[in-house]
Amino acid sequence: MNTIRKGLAAIALSALVGPAVAETNWDMPTPYGDSNFHTVNIRSFADDVREATNGELDITVHSSGSLIKHPEIKSSVRRGLVPIGELIMSRLANEDALFAVDSVPYLASNYDEAWDLWQASRDILAKRLERQRLKLLFAVPWPPQGIYTQFQIETGEELQGVKMRAYNKSSERLTELLGAIPTQVEVPDIPTAFGTGRVDAMITSPSTGANTRAWDYLSHFNHAQLWLPKNMVIVNARAFKRLPESVQAAVETAAAEAEKRGWAASKKETASKIQIMEDNGIVVSEPSDALVKRLKDVGDTMTQEWIEQAGDDGQALIEAYRAR
Repeated sequence: MNTIRKGLAAIALSALVGPAVAETNWDMPTPYGDSNFHTVNIRSFADDVREATNGELDITVHSSGSLIKHPEIKSSVRRGLVPIGELIMSRLANEDALFAVDSVPYLASNYDEAWDLWQASRDILAKRLERQRLKLLFAVPWPPQGIYTQFQIETGEELQGVKMRAYNKSSERLTELLGAIPTQVEVPDIPTAFGTGRVDAMITSPSTGANTRAWDYLSHFNHAQLWLPKNMVIVNARAFKRLPESVQAAVETAAAEAEKRGWAASKKETASKIQIMEDNGIVVSEPSDALVKRLKDVGDTMTQEWIEQAGDDGQALIEAYRAR
C-alpha cells in the first residue's frame, strides 16, 4: 500500500509540474579554429539557441575539423550523420556552379556589393539545398581575399609558375589564369604546406593570414579585394522538422541574429587582422593599376565562364544583382 501511495503521489506531482522537456543534443562540425571570428559567431549562435529554448536544443560546436573534416561536412549533414554544420559555400561549386557566385573576381569586392549579391542569390541557393534535404540557416562573408607571396607583386606576371594554395574551384581557376600552379590546402594545414614547399603563395583573407601566422612563412600581402566568399550554416531538413515548432522558430531567430552579427564582425576583422600582420612584419600593399587591370581581365573571363556554367538561373541571378 505504501508503494502504491508513493506512486500515486509521484503521478500527482508530475501533473502539477507538467511534462518534462525533452532535450535534443546536436553536434555541429566547423572547419576553423576557436579564435576564428566565424567560430566565435557560431558559438554565440549555439548559446542563443540554448537560452531561447531553455536547453531544449543544445548545440555542441566541434571546431577545427575535429569531428568531421571540411570536405565531408556537407555530405555528413545531408546523410544525417550530424544534424548541422558549417562550410564555405563555394566548396559546392563542383556540383552546382551557382554556389561559386560569391567567388568570381570583382563581381562583388566590398561589403555593400557582397550584401546585394547575397540578397539576389539567397533564395535560389536555398532552393538548391532543399532538393538535397538541406535547410540554409545563414551565411557570413570572409574579409576580401588578397594575395600572399614571398615577393612584391606589381603586374601579376610574377606569379608565373608559382605553387599557389587554392581552396575552391574559383581560386583554382584564378590561379591557372595567372599562370600559377593551384594546390588544394585546408586552413589548418597551411603552415605545414609552406614549410614543406608544397605551396609558395596563397589567395585568402586577412583573417586566415593572421590566424595562421603568415609572417612565419611569407613576407607580402597584396590587399587585392578579389571577392568575399561566404561560409554558410546548413541543417538536415528532417532533423529540423523533428524539432517542436517553438524550437524551430528559436533556431531561425538565432540564425538571423547570427547573420547580422557575423557580417558586422567580418567588417571589423578586415582592418584588425591587416594591422596584426603589419605589426608582425608583413609588407601590406594595395594593387597597382597594372595588377588591377590584369585581375579585372581575369574576372571578366571568369564571370562569363561562370554564367555559361550556371545557365539561365545564373544569368537571372546576375541580372537581379545588377538591378539592385
